[in-house]
Order: sequence, then C-alpha cells, then structure tokens
Amino acid sequence: MHNATPGAGARGALTPGTLALVLGVLLVQLSFLLSYIGSFHAPDPQGIPIAAVAPQKAADRLDRLPGDPLSVTVVEDEHTARERIRERKAEGAYLMNPRGSRDTLLVASGAGGPQAQALRKVGERVAADQGRQLKVVDVAPSGEQDHESLTGFYLIVGWLVGGYLLASLMGVLAGTRPARPGLAGLRLAGAAGYAVLSGLGGAIIVDPVLHALPGHFVALWWVGALLVFGTAACTLALEAFLGMVGIGVAVLIFVVLGNPSAGGAFQQHLIPSFWRAIGDWIPTGAGTTAVRNIVYFSGNALGTPLLVLGGWALAGVVLLLVGSLRRRERGLTLPL
Repeated sequence: MHNATPGAGARGALTPGTLALVLGVLLVQLSFLLSYIGSFHAPDPQGIPIAAVAPQKAADRLDRLPGDPLSVTVVEDEHTARERIRERKAEGAYLMNPRGSRDTLLVASGAGGPQAQALRKVGERVAADQGRQLKVVDVAPSGEQDHESLTGFYLIVGWLVGGYLLASLMGVLAGTRPARPGLAGLRLAGAAGYAVLSGLGGAIIVDPVLHALPGHFVALWWVGALLVFGTAACTLALEAFLGMVGIGVAVLIFVVLGNPSAGGAFQQHLIPSFWRAIGDWIPTGAGTTAVRNIVYFSGNALGTPLLVLGGWALAGVVLLLVGSLRRRERGLTLPL
C-alpha cells in the first residue's frame, strides 16, 4: 500500500488552470462592484429631454441650468408636449403660464420613478428662483402594483437569468462546443421552446397573478420569449468559442454591464456617461425599455428595443452555428 504524500492533493488542486479560474472569478466580482457602485453611487440628472411651452428666452434658461440637468425643445402647446412624452421623444414638459404665476410640470413616472422625482426637484428649483409656483402632473404614472416602475426591470432580469442558466446547463451536461451544426440546431430548438415557456410564465406572474403589469399579457409574453432566446443563444455561442469561460463573459455582458445601465433603479439620464451610452444596446436595457413602452406608452418607440433584442438573438444563432462548423472542420482534419 502506498502512503499518500501529505499535501499532495492540495498541490494537485492548485494547478495553473485552477488559479486562472479563481482569478477570473475575482475579476468578475470586482467588475460587478465597480459597475454597480460606479453607476449608482451618485445619481445626477444629465440632459433629461423635456418639451417646453414657453418663450424662447425662458426655454434657453432651462436649457442652461447649472450642471445641464435638462435638454429642452420648445413646442407650440400642451397637447404637443404630451404627445412628445407619449411617443418617448421627451421625458417631461415644462408649461409656463403667461397669464399667471403658476406653471405646470408634466412628468411620467411610468418611465422611472427616480427620473420623475429628479425632474420635479429641478422644476421646483426653477419656479422658486423665478418667484413662481409649480403644479406637477404625472401624465403616465406607474401602476399601483408597480412601485417606481421597477417591475419591468426585475421581470427582464429574471428572464435573462433563465436564458443564460439554461445555456450554462446545456454546456455542463452536453459539452460547451457542439461537434456539428445539427447538434447546435438541437440546442437552439431547445432554447426556443424554453424561451416560449419562460416568456409565458413571466407574463402570467406579472399580469393575472400579481397584477403588477396588467392588460398586456400577449405582448409581454413574446418580448420575454425573444429576450430569453437571445440570451440563451448568445451564451451558447460564447461557450462554443470560449468554453466554460463563455459563461463568465455572458455574465459580464448581461449582468455586470447590463443591469446597472438598463434604466431600472436609476434611469439613463441619471447615471454616468459610460453606462448611459451602452444601456440601450444591451438586452437588459432594451428589454426594460420595451416593457415600459408597452405598458405605459401605448407601445410607442418599440422599434429600436425590438431590433436590439432581435439582433442579439440573430448574432447568437449565427455565431453558434459558425462555432459548430469550426469544431466539425477541426474534427475532420484530425489524423485517424
């Protein structure tokens, strides 16, 4: 009988590959902290687009406030201002009363509670500086069961988690690199079926079960299905090229970068410029915008979010098939 050398098992576990994985986990963790704290630690309104029914000189003063919290477009009347909010061309509107001292500020908390609150603070400061009063009207309020319009964001996060967890499970159980396009196609078919069920389940939870986002069941179902399928397909593609490391890259994209920039807890114009620039182009942000536009803005301005979600899904499908072709070609060139 051979006696095991003390510490041999521990030394065997500390291989360069293991140390690299531990380092990778540490980097993901630190990236998570940097991304979340960096984007959320000091929310500050920056260039919030609003419509203004006011003389040009007064609108220019709004546009040049210290810190540039607003980006102002002058419009003809209140109806036009409301339409710009409904069509997602503006986040609010300032209506100056030429025959009195009480102005009106239109906000839309359905687009995000913190942003509406930031607009209110800016508007109240402007009115106070001019010796005027301000009436605040919420023209697209978040639902009674949707505090601060956060439900859509958490719905998207839940769908995303399901997508990349499914792809991760496939990689663990069947290998990260399908050997031929047919096997890749089977994984995509499985992901599509799962996505339909996942989208359906999420829509059931937020509509008939919790009544958080009622009245948009079918639209939410298919947005969820597209999101879950795209997330799963992209994660599968990353696995095909990078192996298990691809799962970590998916987490970096969809969670570390995607969640803080999505406009969930703090909206796009309240976070630093880096996260503001990437948010609309990551499925987390595109999905959150799509859900809010469906629920609170009559489905307006859905084109770009849906194109982003569809683009990620298409990229995942193509790259996974390409990755499986590369694996097949390598297999054919191996010596017998």
